[in-house]
Amino acid sequence: MTTDDSTNSEPINLGEDLHAALPKLEENIKRIQELTQRLMKVMSHKRKVSQDLQGPSPELYSKASTVAFQEMTQNPSKIIEQQIEYWGKTFQHYIDAQQAFNKGNLDETIDDTPTDRRFANPLWQTHPYFNFLKQQYKLNAQSVDKVVTEMGGLDESEKTRLEFFSNQIIDMLSPTNFLATNPDALTKAVETEGHSLVRGLENMIADLEANNGELVVSLADKSAFTVGKNLATTPGEVVFRNHMFELIQYAPSTQKVYTKPLIIFPPWINKFYVLDLKEKNSLVKWIVDQGFTLFVVSWANADEASHDIGMTDYVEDGYLTAFKVVREICDVKKVNAVGYCIAGTTLSLSLTVMKERGIDYVNSATLFTTLTDFSNRGEVGVFLNDDFVDGIETEVAQVGFLDSFFMSRTFSYLRSNDLIYQPAIRSYMMGENPPAFDLLYWNGDGTNLPGKMAIEYLRGLCQGDNFATNGFDVAGVSAKIANVEVPICAISCESDHIAAWKSSFQGVQKMGSKDKTFILSGSGHIAGIVNPPVKNKYGFWTNDDLMLSPEDWKATAQKHEGSWWPMWGNWLAKKSGKKINSRTPGSANHPPLAPAPGSYVLRDKSG
Repeated sequence: MTTDDSTNSEPINLGEDLHAALPKLEENIKRIQELTQRLMKVMSHKRKVSQDLQGPSPELYSKASTVAFQEMTQNPSKIIEQQIEYWGKTFQHYIDAQQAFNKGNLDETIDDTPTDRRFANPLWQTHPYFNFLKQQYKLNAQSVDKVVTEMGGLDESEKTRLEFFSNQIIDMLSPTNFLATNPDALTKAVETEGHSLVRGLENMIADLEANNGELVVSLADKSAFTVGKNLATTPGEVVFRNHMFELIQYAPSTQKVYTKPLIIFPPWINKFYVLDLKEKNSLVKWIVDQGFTLFVVSWANADEASHDIGMTDYVEDGYLTAFKVVREICDVKKVNAVGYCIAGTTLSLSLTVMKERGIDYVNSATLFTTLTDFSNRGEVGVFLNDDFVDGIETEVAQVGFLDSFFMSRTFSYLRSNDLIYQPAIRSYMMGENPPAFDLLYWNGDGTNLPGKMAIEYLRGLCQGDNFATNGFDVAGVSAKIANVEVPICAISCESDHIAAWKSSFQGVQKMGSKDKTFILSGSGHIAGIVNPPVKNKYGFWTNDDLMLSPEDWKATAQKHEGSWWPMWGNWLAKKSGKKINSRTPGSANHPPLAPAPGSYVLRDKSG
């Protein structure tokens, strides 16, 4: 960097500045020593995680190495061409960077690499050192990606998994993830005289202590929220409770309500209040304000005693029991139901069980981001091969349940830069506190899964695709997707990493209902659903022709601005009967037991 001799700035007395900074430096060193002792203590009690759950089977990489060796021997010119291209670019890049260093200034370098928000700091573009690191990282990433993409000899599943886990390694090795090569972190450390690094170490140790020695970065300020006080505050009462769930009936906000009540089954992988965060983005409150009598299931958190709870228990003691209670409280023959994610899958199973038994409890079903056809498992499918599922089966056999840690980690790696590396940089390298963000707070409030249920779901549905093919055995019935015959409205999300929308669409196509509606929302698994009209975000697509392929359906669909909630509300209103006087929560046989949000949602991860 050049200096301007014409400036009138006062000379800097380094001795005085250093003397003034010494007390703070000594304080930070002392604090680091204390934190180091805490770090050693927590790491000595680190949980033992099976190697089977740490990554894909070594056989995947072994086979890829064998294939690469075979290609090298059978087609050496291809390997030589790849290497010449890579080393040629690397050598030229080194020469360009060396020339930039020799100039002795910070003129902007030639950089035609794609825009990447990880490298937003201007120094990644203007400083020769940081720009060299960025461009070389990009060259390395492009080389690895090209080798994996062009590799033959692997089936489609193996190729997809190799690409995914190779990208995970590439993302992990980004220069932004290391203190010595992150200009934001280095600048912050200098500006704060090292205090940001001390704060970062404090944040890291706090996360380790909170997760039994596993490094799970906090995404939100946990002190900013309390469930029942500033989250999940829509008025209501718990009107039923068993070992599987609490049933919440929400207080009406209108004088008149539709005759047929609505019951929502949220996924039991997380807690229900994602649908009732703050008032401004609460789907629960919005539904109540539209004049619907609303019930929501709050599932119990699994523990060692839940080992033998399976999919049949969820159908019998969960769905069918909830339907009976709601029918009795509201004195109606039929209800409308919503299932979100895995709860939508199980709602579909329950509908087939009721059909086989001649039970007609449900007037219509709405499916949020639901997979019923698992022939294409999308991005999450890389974690559904035998290597991971075998590890999960061993884990639940020993513990009795699947700890929420494993599911949370799996979903985080589907968006590792957003949910792991960038939050870690801010927290551990910059020393910043996590934001007070309600959705991210909920994301960290996971629940455990019963052991038997987890394996039945993974083996029979995710791997076997039995519901959409030969039949999935549950509650004494061979459940088949064609037997879902009630009116269906399915909402999927365009960039869903968990329930790919095209797979959701194909599942709806196979259902036996003559009344089907499919809505494709913008955004992902959560944000696409929790999308209130007041924000006017994302938009959605509709198309009445469900005989098309997913690609053709989307290409010919009508695009709408804003939230899909009002369109769905109109669809639901037509399935809900006439208006009657509003209902207060509970009945003579099911009096209120406790105010919403109840007690099950407050149980920690230990159950």
